Parts: sequence; C-alpha cells; structure tokens
Amino acid sequence: MSLDRLYLDLLDEAPVAPPSGGRARLLATAASRRRPAADCVAWARPYAGRVAAMDAVFASATAWDVEIVEGWNLQELIGHLAAKDGLVAAAVGAPVHGPPITDDEPMARTAVVHDHERSRSLLETHRSWRDQADALCHALSGADPARMITPGGLPLPVGDQLLGRALETWVHTHDTAVSEGLHLPKPPAEELHPMADLCARLLPTTALLSGLDLGDRSIRLTLTGDGGGDWHIPLLPGSPAGGYDGQEVALSLLADAAEYCFVLGGRGAGYAWEAEGDLALAADLRAAAPALSGP
Repeated sequence: MSLDRLYLDLLDEAPVAPPSGGRARLLATAASRRRPAADCVAWARPYAGRVAAMDAVFASATAWDVEIVEGWNLQELIGHLAAKDGLVAAAVGAPVHGPPITDDEPMARTAVVHDHERSRSLLETHRSWRDQADALCHALSGADPARMITPGGLPLPVGDQLLGRALETWVHTHDTAVSEGLHLPKPPAEELHPMADLCARLLPTTALLSGLDLGDRSIRLTLTGDGGGDWHIPLLPGSPAGGYDGQEVALSLLADAAEYCFVLGGRGAGYAWEAEGDLALAADLRAAAPALSGP
C-alpha cells in the first residue's frame, strides 16, 4: 500500500459529514486527481511523506472557506506552503511554479503567491502546490545534502532545509486536520526521527535568536516514542550535537518526540518537558524553542 493511500485510509476513519452539491463534486475531483507520493532521494523522504499526508487531508477537506491559521483559509494556507517550497526550489536550481520570485523573504513571497492565486480556484492552487513539491523532489536526485543554501535568509544545508520544509508541512497539515475534525496519524519513525534530530540540533540556534547567552554548557535531550533518540547538545553556537554517551551536562530534558517537534514548530503550548538539573535553563530553552517557527 502506498504511503499516501495509507494516510487517506486512516483519515477516512474520522467521522466527517459529507458535503453536498457542487462542493461534493469538487471534492470528488480532488480525490480522483491525487497523485502517488513523489519519488525522492532517501534523505528527502520525510518531506515527500508530509506532502502525501497534506494531499490526503486536502482530499478529505470540506470547510474550505474557514480560517485555519494566521487568518488564512485552506487555499491561502496551501499558497503559503507553495511559496516557501518555491524559495527552497530556487536555491537548489529546481523549477519555481507560480509568479517569478522577486523577494526572498518568506512572508513577502507568500503575499505575492496569495495575490497570484486569488483569481484561481482552490483546485488550481492545490495543483500548483503539488507541482512545486514534485519539482523540488525531482531536483534533489543529484543534490548534495551538505551544501549550504539560504532560502528566506536562513543558512542551512540542503538536507536540513528539506527537513524544515517537512516539519512545516506537517504542522500545517495538522492545523488543517484539526479544523476539519480529522485525526492525523503521527509520521512513521523513519520520517519522524530525522525531523526530531533537526529540532534537537536547532535548539542552540533558537536560544541564540532569543538573545540567550548560555555559555559553554551542554544538555542531554531524550525524546521518547517512535522516532525518538538521545542527544548530547552543546549550547555554544557552532558546536555540533551528537549522541549522548554519558557526558556531563547542565540539564537533562525528556519529551515525546512528536510533541518536541511541535514545540519547535510553534504549536506546542500545551506540551511539557520533564527537566532535571538547571531548571532556570530549562525554562529559558523552552521559551526560546519556537524562535524559528513562522506562520
């Protein structure tokens, strides 16, 4: 069973009243045009998987005009995803769908895409988003995941940029599922772990962006559940994180892997971290964690 077919089957278990009339016909059209997950290189499969999940939620969606997040309806949310995917596509030399990129700032690009899509139908916007996602996946076959790029002004290796796109797509898929009363399954462990690893490695960056001076200290981060792991994270910028192997730390943090990712993704207000050691440091890190999250 294909990945996106599995997601659609799981989402179909949710009790959602079927739409009627023209909307039902459009929904049937959306479902009939769903594509299989894009064929991505192994290190980009978390992104392809989250695109497939968003496709499944879209095919089950009925409340197209309601606010989902940031004042955006479904069409505007999909346009935002397409806008940010397009910035990464441009940085790796992939085709950019939609209007030409005139501003590399994510929200400025989103505004341009929103203006472009306003005269188009929801299905056309969805098709443009999916075309952009597929073009990005196809362009990665010969890409170096370690090459630094700076779409939107954020310098990260190509591989981490794709994990960032996977995380944001997951977060907004969850936003959409919540608005529709759908249950969104967690990503499988092979997708969740790379995203959790990115979020673990980004914790010192979020602290730096929040103006914290944490000195030459380190923490242990243990993430539980499928896709979790155990990290030793130096808080000094530029010091690489790695596996925990008994190193001395100022603080140990324990959290569920998926919940931890959602905290870094700006959706974790109700999620707690268990802390042992420097509790003031724990509070600072928890407050700073969403610093990289955007709309």
